[in-house]
Amino acid sequence: MMAEESNGAAPQAAAAVKMQVLAQFVRDMSFENLVAQKGLTGTEMLPDIQVGVSLDARKRPVEHQYDVIAKFKITSKNKANDDTLFLMELEYGGVFLVEGVPDDQLHPFLLIECPRMLFPFVRRIISDVTHDGGFPPLNIDNVDFLALYRQEMARRAQLAAGAPAAAPMN
Repeated sequence: MMAEESNGAAPQAAAAVKMQVLAQFVRDMSFENLVAQKGLTGTEMLPDIQVGVSLDARKRPVEHQYDVIAKFKITSKNKANDDTLFLMELEYGGVFLVEGVPDDQLHPFLLIECPRMLFPFVRRIISDVTHDGGFPPLNIDNVDFLALYRQEMARRAQLAAGAPAAAPMN
């Protein structure tokens, strides 16, 4: 309950949030099977999978429409000898109609909720491509887009404060 609205004034009707996926597309994709390129066979392979995710959102010329791009970089290395087994990069986008979201909440909405809508399709593409590329299908874990957003905002705040960015640790 909101105590502020008990002064007899009628509460303002909140605008209903409307989100619609207008289109989805693969903007760019590459898959490199380094095992096949190097002619490696019969070696003991213990894959170590690393997944990197980055997001981008832009306003389209049409009112209330936005492009959201999710970029995935997947590297599989052999734990036994650190050889790269495969490298996959995928940029998957969606065109979204978004209405009723306050301006101060639009940025997180575009970079959290919209990628959540795209993720099942990204997961399927990654699974199919790794399988078709000669490896077991890779079903990547769910991505916590909220945590990813918070991490990026903390990084930007650190840069804005003038603190030197720490070198990424691998």
